[in-house]
Amino acid sequence: MRELPFQIKIVYIIAIIVMMLFVAFIIFVVITYNRKQLLYLKEKQLKESEYQNQLLQKELEKQKSIEKERERISHDMHDDLGAGISALKLQAEFLKQKAEDGELKNDIDDLLKTSEEMNFSMREMIWSLNSGNDTLGSFIDYSKIYAQNFLKKTSIQLTIEVGNFNAGTSISTDQRRNLFLCLKESLNNAYKHSQSNQLKLSFIQENKNFIMKISDNGIGIIQGKKEGNGLRNMKHRMQEQNGRCEILVENGTHLFFRIDL
Repeated sequence: MRELPFQIKIVYIIAIIVMMLFVAFIIFVVITYNRKQLLYLKEKQLKESEYQNQLLQKELEKQKSIEKERERISHDMHDDLGAGISALKLQAEFLKQKAEDGELKNDIDDLLKTSEEMNFSMREMIWSLNSGNDTLGSFIDYSKIYAQNFLKKTSIQLTIEVGNFNAGTSISTDQRRNLFLCLKESLNNAYKHSQSNQLKLSFIQENKNFIMKISDNGIGIIQGKKEGNGLRNMKHRMQEQNGRCEILVENGTHLFFRIDL
């Protein structure tokens, strides 16, 4: 085989070297570009993370401000409005002792009853506003007391059942308020319409799922009867909290209120 001239060999070697340098340059450019892109993405993620942290910090400050305002309102209500209602009640009792007219005494009794209802409503509002009550334990304790007080002057026997639960589990103010309003509506309906003599109030926590169940042994809901405002309102309240209100009519009426904590 004929050997290539020396000059041609040199040209081939130079061409190969140039090609290798060109390839190396291309690889260098690609690696540099990728590194720059990676740095750019990291910087972008860092800025987005800082922005999200700033938003979170603002939201936390906003929540703290709201909680502080709620605390102030609840304290003002307790100190000012509560004191005013107590003073009104004392004055009415004093007038009743002096009154001789029977009709006047009846009017004063109505005034005393109204002041007592106002006092009870005020305590409910204070409990609802106080962020220190945003726990499952606080909600269950207050609900038990309310149900006992509501039914103590009726012929309905109350049974309360509390399963295993974590008393310190957080529950939002809106969840707590809407669950409590559903409890009030359920107890009122049972008293007015169920014709029952027994009512069972149950609280169940299953991990992050919380269930409040209210059962009576009354006549139940008549099939085909138009759904009342109270029931519609309870369903709507639960839907607003991404929860559910379920009804079972079997040997009475059973209401289930479910929310995710």
